[in-house]
Amino acid sequence: MKPKTSLKDIAKVVGVSIPLVSYVLSNKGKENRVSEKTAKKIRQVAKELNYHPNWNARSLKTNKTRSIGVIVADISNPFFSHLARTIEDEAFSQDYTVIFGSSDEKVEKFNKVLDFLKMRQVDGFIIAAPEGSKDIIAELTNADTPFVLIDRFFNDLNTNFVTVDNFKASMQATNYLLEKGNKKIGAILYESSLHHYQERHLGYLEALKQAGLPVNSEFIKKIDNRSLKKEMKRVVQELVQDAGVDAIYFHTNTLAEEGLTQMLDLDRKILKRINVVVFDQNSSYRFLEDPIPYLHQPIKKIGQKALRILIGQIEDPSQAIQQISFETRLETSALKLE
Repeated sequence: MKPKTSLKDIAKVVGVSIPLVSYVLSNKGKENRVSEKTAKKIRQVAKELNYHPNWNARSLKTNKTRSIGVIVADISNPFFSHLARTIEDEAFSQDYTVIFGSSDEKVEKFNKVLDFLKMRQVDGFIIAAPEGSKDIIAELTNADTPFVLIDRFFNDLNTNFVTVDNFKASMQATNYLLEKGNKKIGAILYESSLHHYQERHLGYLEALKQAGLPVNSEFIKKIDNRSLKKEMKRVVQELVQDAGVDAIYFHTNTLAEEGLTQMLDLDRKILKRINVVVFDQNSSYRFLEDPIPYLHQPIKKIGQKALRILIGQIEDPSQAIQQISFETRLETSALKLE
């Protein structure tokens, strides 16, 4: 069996010291003033000699595994799958490996996945925290564990987070429908205490208030995520047939996916007479005859920023808390609205 290539082997071929090789292959060449020409040569020789670092030895020496745990609500959701890909690409560029898990919006599963990742000794976490997990997140804070919350956060916990301005975005979506002349605007949202869902609902209510329209409870439908399909059929019928809304604002892309299906089952031409707008995009919109307006979230910016904040905290635990809210923009599945 051929012996593994060592740092000494690479140093001998390049004609430099072993510490110099170590600096370059641990991404510390610049801070140790290694020239780009030398660093390039070291990496080239390491590749030619099929060098692979001993991660166990490095972990014992630095107390770091250069791995992070990412827990999202549902990796099959287009928003989270795209976000996960962005985080993975950004992590790879900084020599980190990512381990993913889904909570399925269940706090018990979230806790189990979190414990598993702790056993794997990841250096930190990026988390889309499910409802009911505030105490668990507080424990991470008290333990000085590096982590960043994404998509949602807890308003009374001082933590890193990267999200969008859900209140402002919802006002933007509702105002779009108002500007089209709609007066009876229905809202379909999840039954949830999570802060970002509450903010979306408040943004909808504020837009109606500023337009001088009364809030009609018959136009607001809250759905239990555990029985989405069954409840959506009832809710759509109540809004369209009973309440007679002229527009519907879906508060998430998963609600819209099922809601649009139910609407089209009632009438294939329904989108010609009832306007809709959706929080977040979904590739399924492209297959519909009518363009679907949606709020575009800057997923790449969210993922990259979250990862950079986390790595900054891993490398410097004294780093100040960062709380970032990006803005959304209104688009359609066919063309931009602005």
